[in-house]
Amino acid sequence: QVQLVESGGGLVQAGGSLRLSCAASGIIFSIHTINWYRQAPGKERELVATITRRSSTNYIDSVKGRFTISRDNAKNTVSLQMNSLKPEDTAVYYCHTIEVRSLRPYWGQGTQVTVSS
Repeated sequence: QVQLVESGGGLVQAGGSLRLSCAASGIIFSIHTINWYRQAPGKERELVATITRRSSTNYIDSVKGRFTISRDNAKNTVSLQMNSLKPEDTAVYYCHTIEVRSLRPYWGQGTQVTVSS
């Protein structure tokens, strides 16, 4: 059973920082690309950051230079360090992967990030 569990969300003032974590189980973690998505109220879910099994990373333009995605294969976790947060970063953040054998997508339950102005 594949499970992704996010943690680390909360309320922060603009300019502040938060660190999100995604703990994975039920997969061979080291060979999976892991993504962070977010969904703001009334908006579509968008891909924020990606880290491949070789630790190559990619970000949407709006978070480049502010967010950093990283992975710890020994702990089966991926983190998203978010600095210089803006009110427009307010959203529910989701961890996501596609299991390499079944090609099924898996999502975490989401963690709320709220940035006050």
